[in-house]
Amino acid sequence: MSYTTCTVPHGSKITISDGKLQVPDQPIVPFIRGDGTGPDIWSASQHVFDAAVAKAYGGKRKVAWMEVFAGEESFKRFNNWLPDDTVAAFREFLVGIKGPLTTPVGGGIRSLNVALRQMLDLYVCLRPVQYFQGVPSPVKRPEKVDMVIFRENTEDIYAGIEYAGGTPEAQKVLDFVAKEFPKDFNKVRFGTKAKAEEFWKMAGMPDVESDVCVGVGIKPVSRGGTIRLVHSAIGYALRFNRKSLTLVHKGNIMKFTEGAFRDWGYETAEKYFGDKVYTWAQYERTKKDAGEDAANAEQKAALAAGKLLVKDSIADITLQQVLTRPEDFDVIATLNLNGDYLSDALAAQVGGIGIAPGGNINYVTGHAIFEATHGTAPKYANKDMVNPGSVILSGEMMFRHMGWTEVADLILKGLNGAIGSKRVTYDFARQMEGGTQIKCSEFGENIVAHF
Repeated sequence: MSYTTCTVPHGSKITISDGKLQVPDQPIVPFIRGDGTGPDIWSASQHVFDAAVAKAYGGKRKVAWMEVFAGEESFKRFNNWLPDDTVAAFREFLVGIKGPLTTPVGGGIRSLNVALRQMLDLYVCLRPVQYFQGVPSPVKRPEKVDMVIFRENTEDIYAGIEYAGGTPEAQKVLDFVAKEFPKDFNKVRFGTKAKAEEFWKMAGMPDVESDVCVGVGIKPVSRGGTIRLVHSAIGYALRFNRKSLTLVHKGNIMKFTEGAFRDWGYETAEKYFGDKVYTWAQYERTKKDAGEDAANAEQKAALAAGKLLVKDSIADITLQQVLTRPEDFDVIATLNLNGDYLSDALAAQVGGIGIAPGGNINYVTGHAIFEATHGTAPKYANKDMVNPGSVILSGEMMFRHMGWTEVADLILKGLNGAIGSKRVTYDFARQMEGGTQIKCSEFGENIVAHF
């Protein structure tokens, strides 16, 4: 197709056939530099990417980078936060990468990142979390953290179905619940003016305004959305010989959304992966029918045979145990909000969100956008100062996704070597004994030097 806000470089499209990406020797890859520190980070990252591709393939392969726009820079150029061309380019060329984006304040698009995920139905947010030797960490044994999070990306409260308190839309929802489900409406603590007035009177504050002002949100969790996420997570775990998959949920409280996610997850594992997995649901059935000893023996035999263990964990307990028992977790599949909390909490254990990568993927269509997971940090913009690790590691994920594993391996080797040299950006240097602070661009050079 033709584009007006960007230019298509010389190269070829990545395509998908029978569920597998077909990557040419010169793939066209759309990218967004990002806002704030984005341009500094992208410059260092692209240098690392191009050098890794050149070293891995001796000039036989090369990325044809296609710049597209979103965020503040896009608004300055085109008076549009997210041009149609940008979405069209990611849709046409399948695989892309982006830096951090500014989201407009005061209405319009809730989040540019969420908008891109929903427009392209990028239902998996893939967040690997691993430790690099020498990175400052607030925990004693960060090297025990080696997890991959599959966060559902399109449902849960991030679907954006919510209405502000006091609006006609919120009132319509409240009126509907009051009429059709009066017992449930009683759970809305201040759902009527009479209830509010009664409370404020009891509290000795009768002059407080008692108008109904209740924000309303709807949390959709579907069987289809769960199946495709968990199927992708189990497929990944089996492909990379991981030992377990944990379904993280809050089903003890939200039984028909988060609890259903757990049940549908077990159903997916048993239906689509058969004798390749052993689930805690199977364990509970055997325990009920034949006793705990029989269930323990069955699980032990399954794991000895190399089957993937599929289990579950309550979200709040998980957030505790990833600190106290991180070795118990490997691949994690969870809903949107849980995944947001969990991925950032884990990133803090291994050096912070500054080096936390992310990928948004639709394994069916092949569409994928890899991205920095941190913000724009505008006060550091144009200072060549910040850590480019998040985009660099997102690129490592992208190349591995493309099947260019030689490039991905070089990037990891270079980053490990650069951190080991203790010549690092300020965020690491200030916490690292004997560390030397260098610029963002110099850190990119240091990574290349350690290929």
